[in-house]
This record gives sequence, structure tokens and C-alpha cells, in this order.
Amino acid sequence: MKPITALLTCLLAFTVLHSATADDTEDEKERKTREAAFARGEITFDDIKFDIEKDGDFEKKMLTDKVRKLEGKTVQLRGYILPSTLFRETDINEFVLVRDNQECCFGPGAALYDCVIINLVDGVTTDFTTRPVTVKGKFHFKEYLYPDNSGHFAVFQIKGTAVK
Repeated sequence: MKPITALLTCLLAFTVLHSATADDTEDEKERKTREAAFARGEITFDDIKFDIEKDGDFEKKMLTDKVRKLEGKTVQLRGYILPSTLFRETDINEFVLVRDNQECCFGPGAALYDCVIINLVDGVTTDFTTRPVTVKGKFHFKEYLYPDNSGHFAVFQIKGTAVK
């Protein structure tokens, strides 16, 4: 191998190794940041995700250990108030919190883990907004069935103490 070829090969190998290490370091930092936030009760919709087939039947055993550990814990979850679930725009004491505000994505067949039923405690209300909100409260696993028992429309609830 010619000296210049050997030098270029070494340089390329170093660059690839260094960039992989930098990416791994960034991934590791992100993982540690998410773990610390989760430990403080700052959860995301990704934290409550579980494996379920689209339009599949829900079974409690599908919940991950991570989700099960949230039962009864005080959490904060950021999302959007689903407007089609409201009867009024002010002094709201219950609503559905969804991952994003693309309402078209939250109908029949929407992922169960992308919708959380919010029941605000006595004396706490909020007003509708199109902006994201953060709900603080106790997280619970609770199965909500469609009126005709054709399946679940939600499996999580937060008894909210604050909405910001």
C-alpha cells in the first residue's frame, strides 16, 4: 500500500470512528436526560407507548414495566386538548389530551397511547387553547370503552391538579 493511500485510509477510519463516538455520546446524553426527566415525573407520549396492532384488541399485559411504574405517580405531560371532545371552551374540567393537534389522526384506529383522559380535580378548570398545554396530576391506568363495547378509546387517565 502506498504511503498516501495508507494515510488516507487511517484518516477515513479515524473520522468514521470519531463521528460514531460523537453520535453515541449524543444519544447517551439524550437517554440520560430523558431518564432524569422521567424520574422527576416529566413524561412524554413516547414514555407511555406500548406494542399494539393497529385496531387490535387491548390487553393489560401489553403495558410495559415502565408504564406500570407510573400508576399513582404525579406526572407532567405535554400535549394538545382535543377540541372535538369538548362541550364548552371555558371552565373545562375534563378533556382528552393528545400527542399532537392534527385532529385527523385521532379518531377510530388512533393509537391508544396517544390519548390520555384528563379529569381535573374539584376547583381546577382550564380554557380551550390551540397551543400545547402541560397537565400535572396523578397518572392512572383506566380502561375506557366505547359505548357499544366495540373496543377501547383510551387506557390512561390523569387526575389533573394543574394545566399550564
